[in-house]
Amino acid sequence: MAASEAARSHNVSVALVEQPYRVAGRRSPAPARQLDAAWLAVVAHLCEHDLSGLRIISGGRSAGARVACRTAGEVGADAVLCLAFPVHPPGKGDDPTKSRLPELDSVKVPTLVVQGESDPFGMPPDGRNRTVVRIPGNHSLRDGGAVAGAVSNWLTTIL
Repeated sequence: MAASEAARSHNVSVALVEQPYRVAGRRSPAPARQLDAAWLAVVAHLCEHDLSGLRIISGGRSAGARVACRTAGEVGADAVLCLAFPVHPPGKGDDPTKSRLPELDSVKVPTLVVQGESDPFGMPPDGRNRTVVRIPGNHSLRDGGAVAGAVSNWLTTIL
């Protein structure tokens, strides 16, 4: 909610979308292809109706951030916002085969990652077109003020 409020304070229209597996009451996400297909359908619908003609800042939290990265090109995103991007499963940071960094690295547009300093899912590095803001806390990003501040500051640079 803090990121949404920060965006709205910059007169950015926001559509909050809950992942289908969460709506169904499951804790584990569906396979990537299913999450991506659902996201593409939702964004297409929004672009045809409520958000027609507007620039797209695609984003999400945790698994949703991964979806936003994987689909950024296909939805025509102008930027990507990642909240608590899960770089690797907890305890698997030393196993390069478990890294999800390639999903983040594949994004070609300006990207903000807001990450808790002690996130057990890892800390992504800054990268080309990518800013990583470290805030107090873990994967839950409970410090809404820090999240809002990071998002607001970033938005001033890309709008």
